[in-house]
Amino acid sequence: MQIEQSLRDLLWNPEMVASLPKLVLSLGIAALLGVILGQVYIHFGQSLSNRRLFARNFLVLVVTTTLIISIVRSSLALSLGLVGALSIVRFRAPIKEPEELVYLFLAISIGLGLGAGQALVTIIAFGVILALIVLRGWMRGTPANPNLYVTVTSPTTANLGAGQMLQALADLGAGARLKRLDQSPEHLEAAFHVDFKQVAHLEQFTERLRGISPQVRVSCLDDSGLHS
Repeated sequence: MQIEQSLRDLLWNPEMVASLPKLVLSLGIAALLGVILGQVYIHFGQSLSNRRLFARNFLVLVVTTTLIISIVRSSLALSLGLVGALSIVRFRAPIKEPEELVYLFLAISIGLGLGAGQALVTIIAFGVILALIVLRGWMRGTPANPNLYVTVTSPTTANLGAGQMLQALADLGAGARLKRLDQSPEHLEAAFHVDFKQVAHLEQFTERLRGISPQVRVSCLDDSGLHS
């Protein structure tokens, strides 16, 4: 009997049961806003990473944050326990694009607002932020989309700089913009938006850099189509 009573108190607390409809509604709204945020990031983001893959995290992040805040908001003890539990979490993969961090903060903010019971304020603020993102995208216009994101990794001993890489691309008639440059005592990594007209140009670019240093590594992503 004691076990049955304990299970009943655990699973059928009147206060908890009364709050279930509100919690389910908050989680549903969180899921919807997470999906919308992901689609906005895919279409208007400028990150070099795979935006479609990264956007999948928003749904789970928004819903999870909503659930956590809904649980701990009424209990100081739970709030302190949450701080202690999260203090052991470490993120080993660095966020290289500031835009990714901004969208993660936005996703967490949505979850915080919904979990705190401020659904109307959260939805209105989210709508305003999305309107600003879309307006900024339209004002920026639609530039000619490069067909490749090219990342070049070179040891510092090769004395290969970003200027030499850009010059090599220009000599091949490829339009290019430097998007990111990371330097360390051992390596240099440069990421470019590049518009190659033919596959042969990519091969020539790679051969030219490896002529400077055989240790140069060239990688590509988001291929939108090269023609022979």
